[in-house]
Amino acid sequence: MDFLSLGKIISDEKESLEFLRSRYNKRIHCPFCKSRQIYIMGSRRQFRCRKCKKDFKPFAHSRFQLVKIPYSKWLALVKLFELSVSALVASEQTRTSYKTTLKAFGIIRLSILEELAKTDDVLRGEIEADEAYFGGRRKGNRGRGARNKTIVFGILERNGKVSVDIVKNVSAKTLLASTVKKVKRGSIVYTDKWRGYDSLMFSGYRHMSVDHQKRFANGRVYINGIEGFWSFAKERMMKYHGISPDKFLLYIKEMEWRYNNRGYNLFDLLIHYMLGVEYT
Repeated sequence: MDFLSLGKIISDEKESLEFLRSRYNKRIHCPFCKSRQIYIMGSRRQFRCRKCKKDFKPFAHSRFQLVKIPYSKWLALVKLFELSVSALVASEQTRTSYKTTLKAFGIIRLSILEELAKTDDVLRGEIEADEAYFGGRRKGNRGRGARNKTIVFGILERNGKVSVDIVKNVSAKTLLASTVKKVKRGSIVYTDKWRGYDSLMFSGYRHMSVDHQKRFANGRVYINGIEGFWSFAKERMMKYHGISPDKFLLYIKEMEWRYNNRGYNLFDLLIHYMLGVEYT
């Protein structure tokens, strides 16, 4: 949804509530008498039952209830989050406190993480695997010098999705366990020359590697796709100027979600996540 269309909706709280109701693909009923004859109470954040005349909060179990701000402001924050606007700028543009905006953005990220956890996609075919270090420049030999840095292992299906996970180290045991969890056996896995990947060929995968010290591609043997994802993620995460380790998973999984849904309407996806209903 473009800003002009959204602006007309968020200028009125009743319109904002009506918009959310249009996206809520479960039938709303009165919690007191179960009647479905309900209507919105003027500019208030409530529904009223025509039958028993009682009022009740809409979407009582949705994530929108976790921060007590108007729905119109929630819609504006979801839109700004979709556009990768920082919490500081979003708080200024919506005239919401930074603390509240930060909490709202955290809830949105958590909704993404929870939705990703519901999927059990298995990657197959031609796969690229690589790891990246976040949190400053990595010094020393590979697999060392990672102190105070977060190691992320990424797997990309060519012409498909990417999947990332935080790992403790880049040992063969760790990398193999992460691969087995996400990649169908029999797939071709392309990596660089790091020895931690050598065990793939003994575990049901066809393993081919490229030596980056000599060349970046050898026919179809390259990992440019997953390296493109690292650039995609790091460019967007730079604006946060440091992410605490306990929240890093939320941010890197957000990058996975954004990358995998580049062709979709992210705003509508987020609205459905926040409402807790399936996107159709």
